Amino acid sequence: MKTVIKRLVFLTTQTTCFLAIVAHSSNNQADSYSQAQLSSKINVADDSVVFPDDAITRTIQNTTQIKRISTSDQGDLPNQYQESQQRHYSESDFVNGGNLNLDPQFKDVDIKLEHKYHHFDQMTQYLRQTTARYPSLTALYSIGKSVKGRDLWVMVVSASPYEHMIGKPDVKYIGNIHGNEAVSREILLQLINYLVTNYNTDQYIKWLLDNTRIHIMPSMNPDGFEVSKEGACDGAQGRYNSQGYDLNRNFPDYFKQNNKRPQPETEAVKEWIKKIQFVLSGSLHGGALVASYPFDNSPNSLFTTYSHTPSLTPDDDVFKHLALTYSTSHAKMSKGVSCQSSQTSFRRGITNGAEWYPLTGGMQDYNYVWYGCMEVTLEVSCCKYPPAYELPKYWEDNKMALIKFIAEAHRGVHGFVFDVAGNPVEKASLKIKSRDVGFQTTKFGEFWRILLPGMYKLEIYADGFVPREMDFIVVDEHPTLLNITLHAAKRKEGFYYRPPNSGFSRGPFVPPHQPVAQESGIFSSITNGLSNVFNYFG
Repeated sequence: MKTVIKRLVFLTTQTTCFLAIVAHSSNNQADSYSQAQLSSKINVADDSVVFPDDAITRTIQNTTQIKRISTSDQGDLPNQYQESQQRHYSESDFVNGGNLNLDPQFKDVDIKLEHKYHHFDQMTQYLRQTTARYPSLTALYSIGKSVKGRDLWVMVVSASPYEHMIGKPDVKYIGNIHGNEAVSREILLQLINYLVTNYNTDQYIKWLLDNTRIHIMPSMNPDGFEVSKEGACDGAQGRYNSQGYDLNRNFPDYFKQNNKRPQPETEAVKEWIKKIQFVLSGSLHGGALVASYPFDNSPNSLFTTYSHTPSLTPDDDVFKHLALTYSTSHAKMSKGVSCQSSQTSFRRGITNGAEWYPLTGGMQDYNYVWYGCMEVTLEVSCCKYPPAYELPKYWEDNKMALIKFIAEAHRGVHGFVFDVAGNPVEKASLKIKSRDVGFQTTKFGEFWRILLPGMYKLEIYADGFVPREMDFIVVDEHPTLLNITLHAAKRKEGFYYRPPNSGFSRGPFVPPHQPVAQESGIFSSITNGLSNVFNYFG
Protein backbone atom coordinates (compact mmCIF):
# COMPACT_ATOMS: atom_id res chain seq x y z
CA MET A 1 0.00 0.00 0.00
CA LYS A 2 2.84 2.40 0.83
CA THR A 3 4.38 1.74 -2.58
CA VAL A 4 1.11 2.62 -4.27
CA ILE A 5 0.77 5.80 -2.23
CA LYS A 6 4.31 6.90 -3.10
CA ARG A 7 3.58 6.43 -6.77
CA LEU A 8 0.54 8.62 -6.40
CA VAL A 9 2.64 11.47 -5.05
CA PHE A 10 3.45 12.43 -8.59
CA LEU A 11 -0.12 12.66 -9.83
CA THR A 12 -2.13 15.84 -9.74
CA THR A 13 -5.67 15.90 -8.45
CA GLN A 14 -7.53 18.64 -10.23
CA THR A 15 -7.99 20.24 -13.62
CA THR A 16 -5.15 21.86 -15.54
CA CYS A 17 -5.78 24.98 -17.52
CA PHE A 18 -4.84 25.95 -21.04
CA LEU A 19 -1.38 27.44 -21.29
CA ALA A 20 -0.81 30.72 -23.07
CA ILE A 21 2.73 31.87 -23.65
CA VAL A 22 4.43 34.73 -25.39
CA ALA A 23 5.79 34.01 -28.85
CA HIS A 24 8.90 36.13 -28.95
CA SER A 25 10.36 37.66 -32.07
CA SER A 26 12.92 35.72 -34.06
CA ASN A 27 15.76 37.90 -32.85
CA ASN A 28 18.18 35.50 -31.14
CA GLN A 29 20.44 38.08 -29.60
CA ALA A 30 20.85 37.75 -25.87
CA ASP A 31 20.39 41.47 -25.36
CA SER A 32 16.79 41.14 -26.53
CA TYR A 33 16.09 39.76 -23.06
CA SER A 34 16.01 43.28 -21.72
CA GLN A 35 13.28 44.42 -24.06
CA ALA A 36 10.03 45.29 -22.37
CA GLN A 37 7.88 43.09 -24.61
CA LEU A 38 9.46 39.96 -23.09
CA SER A 39 7.78 40.75 -19.80
CA SER A 40 4.21 39.50 -19.91
CA LYS A 41 1.78 41.01 -17.44
CA ILE A 42 -0.97 39.32 -15.49
CA ASN A 43 -4.16 41.25 -14.88
CA VAL A 44 -4.51 40.72 -11.15
CA ALA A 45 -8.19 41.61 -11.23
CA ASP A 46 -9.00 38.49 -13.24
CA ASP A 47 -5.82 36.50 -12.57
CA SER A 48 -5.46 36.12 -16.33
CA VAL A 49 -2.94 37.11 -18.96
CA VAL A 50 -2.71 40.50 -20.61
CA PHE A 51 0.20 40.64 -23.03
CA PRO A 52 1.92 43.82 -24.23
CA ASP A 53 0.66 45.28 -27.50
CA ASP A 54 3.73 44.27 -29.49
CA ALA A 55 3.72 40.66 -28.34
CA ILE A 56 2.11 37.78 -30.18
CA THR A 57 0.16 35.21 -28.18
CA ARG A 58 -0.23 31.59 -28.99
CA THR A 59 -1.77 28.56 -27.32
CA ILE A 60 0.10 25.30 -27.08
CA GLN A 61 -2.15 22.56 -28.43
CA ASN A 62 0.21 19.63 -27.92
CA THR A 63 0.37 19.44 -24.14
CA THR A 64 2.67 16.40 -24.18
CA GLN A 65 5.32 18.62 -25.74
CA ILE A 66 5.58 20.60 -22.53
CA LYS A 67 4.81 17.69 -20.18
CA ARG A 68 1.73 19.30 -18.70
CA ILE A 69 0.35 17.09 -15.95
CA SER A 70 -3.30 16.13 -16.10
CA THR A 71 -5.81 15.22 -13.42
CA SER A 72 -7.21 12.23 -11.66
CA ASP A 73 -10.85 11.33 -12.07
CA GLN A 74 -12.86 12.92 -9.30
CA GLY A 75 -16.19 11.23 -9.69
CA ASP A 76 -17.96 13.55 -7.28
CA LEU A 77 -17.00 16.74 -9.15
CA PRO A 78 -19.05 18.33 -11.94
CA ASN A 79 -18.04 17.60 -15.51
CA GLN A 80 -16.28 20.92 -16.02
CA TYR A 81 -13.64 19.79 -13.53
CA GLN A 82 -13.05 16.40 -15.21
CA GLU A 83 -11.51 17.35 -18.53
CA SER A 84 -8.30 15.33 -18.44
CA GLN A 85 -7.04 11.83 -17.78
CA GLN A 86 -4.41 10.59 -15.37
CA ARG A 87 -0.83 10.43 -16.54
CA HIS A 88 1.99 8.69 -14.67
CA TYR A 89 5.46 10.19 -14.67
CA SER A 90 8.17 8.32 -16.53
CA GLU A 91 11.92 8.41 -16.13
CA SER A 92 12.19 10.61 -19.23
CA ASP A 93 10.45 13.39 -17.34
CA PHE A 94 13.48 13.77 -15.11
CA VAL A 95 16.34 13.52 -17.58
CA ASN A 96 19.21 15.85 -16.78
CA GLY A 97 19.50 18.68 -19.23
CA GLY A 98 15.89 18.44 -20.30
CA ASN A 99 14.72 21.59 -22.05
CA LEU A 100 11.01 20.92 -22.34
CA ASN A 101 10.22 24.19 -20.60
CA LEU A 102 12.74 26.36 -22.39
CA ASP A 103 11.90 28.75 -25.16
CA PRO A 104 13.90 27.25 -28.08
CA GLN A 105 15.06 30.73 -29.00
CA PHE A 106 16.89 31.11 -25.69
CA LYS A 107 17.67 27.53 -24.66
CA ASP A 108 21.41 27.91 -25.33
CA VAL A 109 21.76 31.29 -23.64
CA ASP A 110 23.20 31.07 -20.15
CA ILE A 111 21.36 33.14 -17.56
CA LYS A 112 23.74 33.32 -14.66
CA LEU A 113 22.41 34.56 -11.35
CA GLU A 114 25.42 35.70 -9.37
CA HIS A 115 25.50 35.96 -5.61
CA LYS A 116 25.49 39.73 -5.54
CA TYR A 117 23.02 42.49 -4.79
CA HIS A 118 20.78 43.33 -7.70
CA HIS A 119 19.60 46.91 -7.95
CA PHE A 120 16.22 47.54 -9.51
CA ASP A 121 17.28 47.60 -13.16
CA GLN A 122 19.42 44.48 -12.69
CA MET A 123 16.63 42.67 -10.87
CA THR A 124 14.14 43.62 -13.57
CA GLN A 125 16.48 42.41 -16.29
CA TYR A 126 17.00 39.06 -14.56
CA LEU A 127 13.26 38.52 -14.06
CA ARG A 128 12.58 39.31 -17.72
CA GLN A 129 15.37 37.03 -18.87
CA THR A 130 14.04 34.19 -16.75
CA THR A 131 10.44 34.47 -17.90
CA ALA A 132 11.63 34.69 -21.52
CA ARG A 133 13.69 31.54 -21.19
CA TYR A 134 11.13 29.57 -19.17
CA PRO A 135 7.77 30.69 -20.63
CA SER A 136 5.91 27.54 -19.58
CA LEU A 137 7.07 27.78 -15.95
CA THR A 138 7.08 31.51 -15.22
CA ALA A 139 4.99 34.64 -15.62
CA LEU A 140 6.15 38.12 -14.65
CA TYR A 141 3.67 40.78 -13.60
CA SER A 142 3.58 43.99 -11.60
CA ILE A 143 1.00 44.66 -8.90
CA GLY A 144 1.66 48.40 -8.93
CA LYS A 145 4.43 50.93 -8.48
CA SER A 146 6.43 52.36 -5.62
CA VAL A 147 6.34 56.03 -4.67
CA LYS A 148 9.14 56.68 -7.19
CA GLY A 149 7.50 54.68 -9.94
CA ARG A 150 9.40 51.40 -9.69
CA ASP A 151 7.39 48.30 -10.54
CA LEU A 152 6.50 45.95 -7.71
CA TRP A 153 7.42 42.81 -9.63
CA VAL A 154 5.99 39.39 -8.90
CA MET A 155 7.20 36.22 -10.58
CA VAL A 156 4.84 33.25 -10.72
CA VAL A 157 6.69 29.93 -10.80
CA SER A 158 4.37 27.04 -11.60
CA ALA A 159 3.45 24.45 -14.21
CA SER A 160 0.48 26.78 -14.85
CA PRO A 161 2.00 30.24 -14.47
CA TYR A 162 -0.63 32.23 -16.39
CA GLU A 163 -3.81 30.70 -15.05
CA HIS A 164 -5.01 29.51 -11.70
CA MET A 165 -4.99 25.70 -11.43
CA ILE A 166 -8.42 24.53 -10.31
CA GLY A 167 -8.24 22.99 -6.86
CA LYS A 168 -4.57 23.87 -6.33
CA PRO A 169 -3.40 26.56 -3.92
CA ASP A 170 -1.72 29.89 -4.58
CA VAL A 171 1.08 30.80 -2.16
CA LYS A 172 3.42 33.78 -1.97
CA TYR A 173 6.70 35.08 -0.65
CA ILE A 174 7.34 38.80 -0.14
CA GLY A 175 10.85 40.11 0.45
CA ASN A 176 12.53 43.42 1.17
CA ILE A 177 9.49 45.11 2.77
CA HIS A 178 12.15 47.02 4.72
CA GLY A 179 14.47 48.32 2.05
CA ASN A 180 17.69 47.84 4.05
CA GLU A 181 16.89 44.19 4.85
CA ALA A 182 18.47 43.04 1.65
CA VAL A 183 19.21 39.33 2.09
CA SER A 184 15.55 38.43 1.50
CA ARG A 185 15.62 40.11 -1.90
CA GLU A 186 18.55 38.01 -3.08
CA ILE A 187 17.49 34.64 -1.70
CA LEU A 188 14.08 35.00 -3.36
CA LEU A 189 15.81 35.61 -6.69
CA GLN A 190 17.88 32.49 -5.98
CA LEU A 191 14.68 30.58 -5.16
CA ILE A 192 13.19 31.49 -8.54
CA ASN A 193 16.34 30.30 -10.25
CA TYR A 194 16.42 27.06 -8.25
CA LEU A 195 12.81 26.17 -9.00
CA VAL A 196 12.97 26.68 -12.76
CA THR A 197 16.35 24.99 -13.23
CA ASN A 198 15.43 21.92 -11.18
CA TYR A 199 11.93 21.28 -12.53
CA ASN A 200 13.08 18.56 -14.92
CA THR A 201 15.62 16.93 -12.63
CA ASP A 202 14.14 16.99 -9.12
CA GLN A 203 10.96 14.97 -8.60
CA TYR A 204 9.88 16.98 -5.57
CA ILE A 205 10.33 20.36 -7.25
CA LYS A 206 8.36 19.00 -10.22
CA TRP A 207 5.56 17.87 -7.93
CA LEU A 208 5.55 21.20 -6.11
CA LEU A 209 5.27 23.28 -9.29
CA ASP A 210 2.70 20.94 -10.83
CA ASN A 211 0.45 21.33 -7.79
CA THR A 212 1.10 24.88 -6.56
CA ARG A 213 1.25 28.40 -7.98
CA ILE A 214 4.11 30.17 -6.25
CA HIS A 215 4.09 33.99 -6.43
CA ILE A 216 7.43 35.55 -5.48
CA MET A 217 7.88 39.29 -4.89
CA PRO A 218 11.62 39.86 -4.35
CA SER A 219 11.18 43.50 -3.30
CA MET A 220 8.15 45.27 -1.85
CA ASN A 221 10.27 48.36 -1.11
CA PRO A 222 12.55 48.93 -4.12
CA ASP A 223 12.91 52.64 -3.32
CA GLY A 224 14.24 51.94 0.16
CA PHE A 225 16.72 49.38 -1.16
CA GLU A 226 18.23 51.89 -3.58
CA VAL A 227 19.32 54.20 -0.73
CA SER A 228 20.48 51.44 1.63
CA LYS A 229 24.17 50.71 2.17
CA GLU A 230 25.89 47.37 1.79
CA GLY A 231 27.62 46.31 5.00
CA ALA A 232 25.18 48.11 7.31
CA CYS A 233 23.98 45.45 9.72
CA ASP A 234 21.89 47.84 11.81
CA GLY A 235 20.31 51.23 11.47
CA ALA A 236 17.31 52.58 9.61
CA GLN A 237 18.75 54.05 6.41
CA GLY A 238 16.61 52.63 3.61
CA ARG A 239 14.19 50.89 5.97
CA TYR A 240 11.27 53.13 5.01
CA ASN A 241 9.73 53.91 1.66
CA SER A 242 10.44 57.17 -0.16
CA GLN A 243 7.85 59.03 1.91
CA GLY A 244 9.33 57.88 5.20
CA TYR A 245 6.75 55.22 6.07
CA ASP A 246 7.44 51.81 7.55
CA LEU A 247 5.48 49.54 5.21
CA ASN A 248 5.11 46.86 7.89
CA ARG A 249 3.24 49.36 10.05
CA ASN A 250 0.96 50.57 7.26
CA PHE A 251 -1.80 47.94 7.06
CA PRO A 252 -5.20 48.01 8.78
CA ASP A 253 -4.98 46.53 12.27
CA TYR A 254 -7.47 44.36 14.11
CA PHE A 255 -6.65 45.54 17.62
CA LYS A 256 -6.09 49.25 17.09
CA GLN A 257 -7.07 51.93 14.60
CA ASN A 258 -4.14 52.60 12.28
CA ASN A 259 -4.15 56.27 11.31
CA LYS A 260 -0.99 56.19 9.18
CA ARG A 261 -1.55 57.40 5.63
CA PRO A 262 -1.78 54.40 3.25
CA GLN A 263 1.21 54.11 0.93
CA PRO A 264 1.24 53.02 -2.73
CA GLU A 265 3.21 49.88 -1.92
CA THR A 266 0.82 48.68 0.78
CA GLU A 267 -2.24 49.65 -1.25
CA ALA A 268 -0.91 47.53 -4.12
CA VAL A 269 -0.37 44.54 -1.83
CA LYS A 270 -3.83 44.92 -0.32
CA GLU A 271 -5.42 44.92 -3.77
CA TRP A 272 -3.27 41.95 -4.80
CA ILE A 273 -4.32 39.69 -1.94
CA LYS A 274 -7.92 40.80 -2.38
CA LYS A 275 -7.90 39.50 -5.96
CA ILE A 276 -5.93 36.28 -5.50
CA GLN A 277 -6.88 33.99 -2.64
CA PHE A 278 -3.56 33.01 -1.12
CA VAL A 279 -3.48 30.09 1.26
CA LEU A 280 0.00 30.54 2.73
CA SER A 281 2.53 33.37 2.79
CA GLY A 282 5.99 34.17 4.06
CA SER A 283 7.20 37.72 4.65
CA LEU A 284 11.00 37.84 4.68
CA HIS A 285 12.93 40.26 6.89
CA GLY A 286 16.41 40.66 8.35
CA GLY A 287 18.09 41.69 11.60
CA ALA A 288 17.29 38.54 13.57
CA LEU A 289 17.06 34.79 13.09
CA VAL A 290 13.53 33.70 13.97
CA ALA A 291 10.14 32.75 12.53
CA SER A 292 7.52 35.03 14.07
CA TYR A 293 3.81 34.23 13.87
CA PRO A 294 0.57 36.21 14.55
CA PHE A 295 -0.65 38.10 16.30
CA ASP A 296 1.82 40.95 16.07
CA ASN A 297 -0.47 43.19 18.09
CA SER A 298 -2.62 42.67 21.18
CA PRO A 299 -5.60 44.32 22.90
CA ASN A 300 -3.27 45.74 25.52
CA SER A 301 -0.38 46.69 23.29
CA LEU A 302 0.30 49.91 25.20
CA PHE A 303 0.97 47.91 28.34
CA THR A 304 2.77 44.88 26.90
CA THR A 305 5.75 46.57 25.28
CA TYR A 306 8.00 45.46 28.08
CA SER A 307 6.09 42.51 29.50
CA HIS A 308 6.45 40.19 26.45
CA THR A 309 2.89 38.90 26.63
CA PRO A 310 1.85 36.60 23.75
CA SER A 311 -1.22 37.41 21.65
CA LEU A 312 -2.46 34.11 20.27
CA THR A 313 -4.71 33.46 17.30
CA PRO A 314 -7.44 30.79 17.17
CA ASP A 315 -5.05 28.90 14.87
CA ASP A 316 -2.08 29.08 17.24
CA ASP A 317 -1.28 25.38 16.81
CA VAL A 318 -1.04 25.77 13.04
CA PHE A 319 1.04 28.93 13.21
CA LYS A 320 3.51 27.33 15.61
CA HIS A 321 3.77 24.36 13.26
CA LEU A 322 4.39 26.61 10.25
CA ALA A 323 7.03 28.60 12.12
CA LEU A 324 8.72 25.39 13.27
CA THR A 325 8.64 24.00 9.74
CA TYR A 326 10.79 26.92 8.65
CA SER A 327 13.06 27.13 11.69
CA THR A 328 13.82 23.39 11.85
CA SER A 329 14.51 23.26 8.10
CA HIS A 330 16.85 26.24 8.36
CA ALA A 331 20.51 25.49 8.93
CA LYS A 332 20.75 27.51 12.17
CA MET A 333 17.43 29.10 13.15
CA SER A 334 16.07 26.32 15.38
CA LYS A 335 19.15 26.51 17.61
CA GLY A 336 17.68 29.68 19.06
CA VAL A 337 20.99 31.50 19.32
CA SER A 338 20.79 35.27 19.74
CA CYS A 339 22.31 37.35 16.98
CA GLN A 340 23.80 39.61 19.64
CA SER A 341 24.27 39.16 23.36
CA SER A 342 21.83 42.00 23.99
CA GLN A 343 19.09 40.44 21.86
CA THR A 344 16.37 38.01 22.84
CA SER A 345 16.99 34.30 22.28
CA PHE A 346 14.15 32.28 20.79
CA ARG A 347 13.38 28.73 21.85
CA ARG A 348 13.55 26.51 18.76
CA GLY A 349 13.84 29.65 16.64
CA ILE A 350 10.20 30.74 16.78
CA THR A 351 8.22 33.41 18.61
CA ASN A 352 4.78 34.91 18.83
CA GLY A 353 5.01 38.38 17.32
CA ALA A 354 3.44 40.32 20.21
CA GLU A 355 5.48 38.34 22.72
CA TRP A 356 8.63 39.50 20.95
CA TYR A 357 7.36 43.09 20.68
CA PRO A 358 3.89 44.37 19.72
CA LEU A 359 3.38 46.47 16.60
CA THR A 360 0.38 48.07 14.92
CA GLY A 361 -0.35 47.70 11.20
CA GLY A 362 1.66 44.56 10.47
CA MET A 363 1.22 42.69 7.21
CA GLN A 364 0.94 39.18 8.64
CA ASP A 365 -2.00 40.03 10.90
CA TYR A 366 -3.77 41.71 7.98
CA ASN A 367 -3.34 38.66 5.71
CA TYR A 368 -4.76 36.36 8.36
CA VAL A 369 -7.68 38.39 9.75
CA TRP A 370 -8.94 39.95 6.55
CA TYR A 371 -8.34 37.14 4.06
CA GLY A 372 -7.68 33.93 5.98
CA CYS A 373 -4.15 33.66 4.54
CA MET A 374 -1.69 32.24 7.03
CA GLU A 375 1.40 34.41 6.89
CA VAL A 376 4.55 34.01 8.96
CA THR A 377 7.30 36.62 9.29
CA LEU A 378 10.68 35.06 8.54
CA GLU A 379 13.73 36.88 9.91
CA VAL A 380 16.48 35.28 7.82
CA SER A 381 19.72 37.09 8.69
CA CYS A 382 21.33 38.67 11.73
CA CYS A 383 22.88 41.37 9.57
CA LYS A 384 20.36 43.38 7.60
CA TYR A 385 22.63 44.18 4.64
CA PRO A 386 25.74 41.97 4.90
CA PRO A 387 28.59 42.08 2.39
CA ALA A 388 27.75 40.37 -0.89
CA TYR A 389 30.39 37.68 -0.43
CA GLU A 390 28.28 36.27 2.44
CA LEU A 391 25.19 35.75 0.26
CA PRO A 392 25.99 32.13 -0.73
CA LYS A 393 25.83 30.99 2.88
CA TYR A 394 22.52 32.77 3.45
CA TRP A 395 21.05 31.04 0.42
CA GLU A 396 22.25 27.63 1.58
CA ASP A 397 20.96 28.27 5.10
CA ASN A 398 17.46 29.15 3.84
CA LYS A 399 17.03 27.06 0.68
CA MET A 400 15.51 23.95 2.23
CA ALA A 401 13.32 25.97 4.59
CA LEU A 402 11.88 28.05 1.75
CA ILE A 403 10.92 24.93 -0.18
CA LYS A 404 9.47 22.98 2.74
CA PHE A 405 7.43 25.94 3.96
CA ILE A 406 5.65 26.23 0.59
CA ALA A 407 4.58 22.57 0.76
CA GLU A 408 2.60 23.24 3.95
CA ALA A 409 -0.15 24.73 1.79
CA HIS A 410 -1.05 21.11 1.00
CA ARG A 411 -1.73 20.22 4.63
CA GLY A 412 -5.21 20.22 6.15
CA VAL A 413 -8.48 20.40 4.24
CA HIS A 414 -9.43 21.59 0.77
CA GLY A 415 -12.42 21.17 -1.48
CA PHE A 416 -15.28 22.80 -3.35
CA VAL A 417 -18.66 24.29 -2.50
CA PHE A 418 -21.41 23.72 -5.11
CA ASP A 419 -25.11 24.28 -5.42
CA VAL A 420 -27.43 21.37 -6.23
CA ALA A 421 -26.96 21.98 -9.98
CA GLY A 422 -23.22 21.54 -9.64
CA ASN A 423 -22.37 25.22 -10.03
CA PRO A 424 -19.58 26.60 -7.86
CA VAL A 425 -20.63 28.91 -5.04
CA GLU A 426 -18.39 31.97 -4.99
CA LYS A 427 -17.65 33.87 -1.78
CA ALA A 428 -19.23 31.33 0.52
CA SER A 429 -18.01 32.08 4.05
CA LEU A 430 -16.41 29.20 5.91
CA LYS A 431 -15.11 28.78 9.43
CA ILE A 432 -13.63 25.93 11.41
CA LYS A 433 -15.81 25.68 14.49
CA SER A 434 -14.13 27.27 17.54
CA ARG A 435 -11.62 29.05 15.26
CA ASP A 436 -13.15 32.47 14.75
CA VAL A 437 -11.12 33.65 11.79
CA GLY A 438 -12.85 32.59 8.60
CA PHE A 439 -12.10 32.29 4.91
CA GLN A 440 -14.02 32.29 1.62
CA THR A 441 -14.43 30.27 -1.54
CA THR A 442 -13.00 31.45 -4.86
CA LYS A 443 -15.02 32.07 -8.00
CA PHE A 444 -14.54 28.35 -8.73
CA GLY A 445 -16.02 27.41 -5.35
CA GLU A 446 -12.62 26.31 -3.99
CA PHE A 447 -11.41 26.57 -0.42
CA TRP A 448 -8.33 25.59 1.57
CA ARG A 449 -7.43 25.59 5.25
CA ILE A 450 -4.16 24.46 6.79
CA LEU A 451 -4.89 22.25 9.81
CA LEU A 452 -3.01 19.72 11.91
CA PRO A 453 -4.29 16.14 12.33
CA GLY A 454 -7.55 15.90 14.25
CA MET A 455 -11.34 15.99 14.04
CA TYR A 456 -13.00 19.24 12.98
CA LYS A 457 -16.35 20.77 12.14
CA LEU A 458 -16.65 23.13 9.18
CA GLU A 459 -19.37 25.81 9.15
CA ILE A 460 -20.51 27.00 5.72
CA TYR A 461 -22.62 30.08 4.97
CA ALA A 462 -23.58 31.61 1.64
CA ASP A 463 -26.08 34.24 0.61
CA GLY A 464 -29.34 32.53 -0.35
CA PHE A 465 -28.38 29.05 0.87
CA VAL A 466 -29.13 26.96 3.92
CA PRO A 467 -26.11 27.04 6.26
CA ARG A 468 -24.38 23.71 6.88
CA GLU A 469 -22.02 22.08 9.29
CA MET A 470 -19.71 19.30 8.11
CA ASP A 471 -17.60 17.00 10.26
CA PHE A 472 -14.28 15.84 8.85
CA ILE A 473 -10.96 14.32 9.83
CA VAL A 474 -7.46 15.52 8.97
CA VAL A 475 -4.56 13.07 8.94
CA ASP A 476 -0.86 13.79 8.70
CA GLU A 477 0.03 12.07 5.45
CA HIS A 478 -2.20 13.95 2.99
CA PRO A 479 -4.91 16.61 2.90
CA THR A 480 -8.60 15.88 3.24
CA LEU A 481 -10.78 16.48 0.19
CA LEU A 482 -14.17 17.82 1.26
CA ASN A 483 -16.77 18.69 -1.38
CA ILE A 484 -19.95 20.38 -0.17
CA THR A 485 -23.37 20.88 -1.74
CA LEU A 486 -25.52 23.78 -0.52
CA HIS A 487 -29.29 23.89 -0.90
CA ALA A 488 -31.14 27.07 -1.73
CA ALA A 489 -32.94 28.60 1.24
CA LYS A 490 -36.52 29.76 1.45
CA ARG A 491 -37.17 32.91 3.44
CA LYS A 492 -40.16 31.44 5.25
CA GLU A 493 -38.02 28.61 6.62
CA GLY A 494 -35.88 31.14 8.42
CA PHE A 495 -32.69 29.94 6.78
CA TYR A 496 -32.12 32.81 4.37
CA TYR A 497 -29.06 34.53 5.75
CA ARG A 498 -26.40 36.87 4.44
CA PRO A 499 -23.15 36.61 6.43
CA PRO A 500 -21.98 39.96 7.81
CA ASN A 501 -19.35 41.73 5.77
CA SER A 502 -17.02 42.01 8.72
CA GLY A 503 -14.46 39.53 9.88
CA PHE A 504 -12.83 38.94 13.27
CA SER A 505 -14.53 42.26 14.11
CA ARG A 506 -13.01 44.05 11.09
CA GLY A 507 -11.93 41.50 8.53
CA PRO A 508 -14.48 40.36 5.94
CA PHE A 509 -14.85 36.63 6.37
CA VAL A 510 -15.95 35.59 9.85
CA PRO A 511 -19.43 34.03 10.00
CA PRO A 512 -21.78 34.73 12.91
CA HIS A 513 -21.64 32.79 16.15
CA GLN A 514 -25.34 31.91 16.46
CA PRO A 515 -26.46 28.28 15.96
CA VAL A 516 -27.08 27.13 12.41
CA ALA A 517 -29.14 24.42 10.76
CA GLN A 518 -27.01 21.31 11.12
CA GLU A 519 -26.52 18.71 8.44
CA SER A 520 -23.39 16.75 9.16
CA GLY A 521 -21.51 13.80 7.78
CA ILE A 522 -18.03 12.34 8.14
CA PHE A 523 -16.01 12.66 4.93
CA SER A 524 -13.10 10.36 4.28
CA SER A 525 -9.68 11.94 3.92
CA ILE A 526 -8.70 10.45 0.57
CA THR A 527 -6.88 12.55 -2.04
CA ASN A 528 -4.70 11.30 -4.89
CA GLY A 529 -1.27 12.63 -5.53
CA LEU A 530 -0.19 14.21 -2.24
CA SER A 531 0.91 11.33 0.02
CA ASN A 532 4.21 11.49 1.88
CA VAL A 533 4.85 15.06 0.70
CA PHE A 534 6.01 16.10 4.12
CA ASN A 535 8.42 13.17 4.45
CA TYR A 536 10.33 14.03 1.29
CA PHE A 537 13.24 15.62 3.09
CA GLY A 538 13.61 12.88 5.68
